[in-house]
Amino acid sequence: MKRPIAVLRPEPGNRVTAIAIESRGHRAIRLPLFAAGPVAWEVPDARDYDALIVTSANAMRHGGAGLVRLLELPVWAVGKATAEAARRAGFTVAGTGDAGAVALLALAEAAGVRHALHLAGRERTVQPGGIVADIRTVYASDTVPVRAEDAAKLAGAIVLVQSARAGARLAEIVADPSSITLVAVSDGAVEAAGKGWEKVVVPGGFTGTALIDTAIALAD
Repeated sequence: MKRPIAVLRPEPGNRVTAIAIESRGHRAIRLPLFAAGPVAWEVPDARDYDALIVTSANAMRHGGAGLVRLLELPVWAVGKATAEAARRAGFTVAGTGDAGAVALLALAEAAGVRHALHLAGRERTVQPGGIVADIRTVYASDTVPVRAEDAAKLAGAIVLVQSARAGARLAEIVADPSSITLVAVSDGAVEAAGKGWEKVVVPGGFTGTALIDTAIALAD
């Protein structure tokens, strides 16, 4: 019997990932641990920068009307989903990474970016410095209450952990992790989740597809 695969990321990404899993004949447990929403922000002068760094599609979804004033800046996006969200918002995507924020910054710097603006969430790993001249918080992800009976459904499941924050939150809501296998986006996410899990796997690729492929292989 195939093991279920749990998706913890916020909507609308949760739904997208769950559908991708279900389309391949597996059952998805949809359990968002956070909900993303916009925050008020002051839009800087686009002329002060040579690029935008975007490490989540949520920056495009929740950036609001202020994004229009930055459309002249080329976007460097952390992954394909973020790049697509930027294009839908009217931006030109100069480059797309596939190995996380640090690798994305290195990619942009190698291409000549020197004075970038990072549109970010309230909780983030990128800090000002190097090519990142300024950071503007345009969205925030708040925790969603999880009922004990919903957390209990994770027993025996393969769980996708797509951030260190999700790993820490997962550890808070799971009473007994011994029957749960984690497929995590990074070593940082694994560290945040702590010990006691049945098995922990970090795929070779940073992409959502790599996570899903690994989870399905483990679930069969």
